Amino acid sequence: MKCLAIVHTESSLGWGGQEIRVLSESQGLARRGHDVKLLCAADSRICAEAPAWQVEAVALPIAAKRLAGVKALAGWFRRNRCDVVSTHSSTDAWLSALALAALGRPYPMVRTRHISAPVPRNPLSRWLYTRATARIVTAGESLRKELIERNGFPAGRIESVPTGVDAGRFRPGDRLAARNALHLPRDRTLIGIVATLRSWKGHRFLIQAVARLPETVGLVIVGDGPQREPLHKLVHEAGLGERILFAGNQHDVLPWLQALDIFALPSYANEGVPQALLQAMLVGLPCVTTHVGSIAELATHEVTALVVPPQDVTALRAALERLIAEPSLGKTLGAAARRHCAENMSYERMLERMEAVYRGVVDANR
Repeated sequence: MKCLAIVHTESSLGWGGQEIRVLSESQGLARRGHDVKLLCAADSRICAEAPAWQVEAVALPIAAKRLAGVKALAGWFRRNRCDVVSTHSSTDAWLSALALAALGRPYPMVRTRHISAPVPRNPLSRWLYTRATARIVTAGESLRKELIERNGFPAGRIESVPTGVDAGRFRPGDRLAARNALHLPRDRTLIGIVATLRSWKGHRFLIQAVARLPETVGLVIVGDGPQREPLHKLVHEAGLGERILFAGNQHDVLPWLQALDIFALPSYANEGVPQALLQAMLVGLPCVTTHVGSIAELATHEVTALVVPPQDVTALRAALERLIAEPSLGKTLGAAARRHCAENMSYERMLERMEAVYRGVVDANR
């Protein structure tokens, strides 16, 4: 089949599951023979990380909703071959839509929604998601339903394609060997979270829950972000410095997951299908989480995880206590979670579905 020229745009300066999804999808489709490029801000983390993923990144002034970004994108689209434009954040979606409109819409645009924050219900947003966009992709089914039911967007133009993870790579490992390699304590029960330090990921509730657990329980926090200082302050004020490790951003989170006993993601907003939770489940970890966004596609209470209400420290602590006290339950949940994710959230399945979306809008545009 004919290869496609796929151009991703990403205005985000941060780093998390969304940016990793853009790079992993780009890398996978490039390996399938497509010509894939990424247009991003020069000072963004994704621009710096792209070469490690073998993704060609082009720096443009698209970090803010300004006329310079529209002009830069329009100029780039005019000079370069493109079959489809795939946008990922609000800013680059608006800039791309306006640039393409100024050019007479020579290429179709796909708008991917990675998070569950509501789309405004106004004429401008409706224009962006309907007339300016050929296809909407969501990172989970609940996000798709919200766009249909709350915003009234046509169901036939929206498809849910959750992020896929390589189950051959993310798999259970030797816990003690991982701890030795990372210099983590061998004699503690280690709970972990891998997430950008944003308020809605629920780190502070997890810290408060761990503070009420025995001193033999530690917490490993992998990631960095805007909540770093408030969280460090919370840990210091609670006197938990010896029990809680801030590991920062890690290029490879796999050994950190393999070193844990339990994984927790107590998010209370904005989630699609979280990549870190999917990775933890594939590693076979028992998980405690919420049903925010599309997490329910991964976590079924007492089947593949323990699910607690958002922002409920007492329920979160109780779920963690239960997994510590019942290791057999943890093994059962971890095994079931790995089976579910390997069967339904594979990396190749994501690539196949996104390839079909892009081919569909390109064929319809001819």
